[in-house]
This record gives sequence, structure tokens and C-alpha cells, in this order.
Amino acid sequence: MEVNKCIKKSFSIIGKEGSTNDGNAFIKNLWKDANSHFNEVEELAKKDDSGNILGIWGAMSDFSRSFNPWENGFSEGLYLAGVEVTDEAEPPLGWVKWTIPSYEYIYVQCDGLDTFPKMIEYLKKNNIQLVGAVHDFTCPEDGQGYMFFPIRRL
Repeated sequence: MEVNKCIKKSFSIIGKEGSTNDGNAFIKNLWKDANSHFNEVEELAKKDDSGNILGIWGAMSDFSRSFNPWENGFSEGLYLAGVEVTDEAEPPLGWVKWTIPSYEYIYVQCDGLDTFPKMIEYLKKNNIQLVGAVHDFTCPEDGQGYMFFPIRRL
């Protein structure tokens, strides 16, 4: 598992929001809903010079919407399945917009279901504090998934 660092300035996501209170399959259901209605937000998505979408995010937050890590051993919180948008973008009816603060992140490519616990162990072992909620990122170019672990708020 290759661990990388980056700084990502504040960014906005418009997506479908749910919580762990919605049941075990809530993340899968959010993505199904977001993907089946993507045409409603496609024009709002940030794109590169070639017109390619820049980021698909599964953003997370504690219930206070302060972007703190999920509570009770990372088992309870909010999730937003969406696309990165300009900060001025307004969400259509039925969609929610979050603006994630600026952080320094450690990020890793997702190798399987054990990526999260492996990284939590890595942070502990290296005495690195998790200062915010972890986010899932899918690269639109190749479909590769990554997890972003905030280690310093900017």
C-alpha cells in the first residue's frame, strides 16, 4: 500500500446525502440514486480543459456536519455521494451541497475492503492524528478508487 500526501484546498460537492441511520445498504442506495439522476447535476460538475469530470466523491462527516470523523468507532455519520462542482453551484431540488474545508491529506489507492482499517492502523503506528472525516474519491479517468485521510486542517 503506497501512502501519498497532498494538499487540497476547500472544494464543493453536490450529491445525494444519507446517514448510517438509513440502514446497512445506505451508501449503495445513495450511489444508485445519484448515478440514475446524474443528468440533473452533470452541467454543474467541475471539468478539465478537455471537458472531463474532475472528481467523484463519497464525502463523509459526523452528524454535526463539521466534517469530523464518523462517531462510535467510525460506525455512525453522514455520507454524500456526488460530484465536485464549482463553489457557486446551487444544488437542484433533491440534491445537497457540501463545501469541504482545506486539508492536508494522506491518501491511498483502495485495494480492498481492508483499506480503511489498514490506514487507521498506519496512522496510529506513525503517531499521525486524523483531524477530519475520511473521503472516498473515484478518479473519473480510470475508475480507480482512493481514500483521503485528513491529517491537518489548513
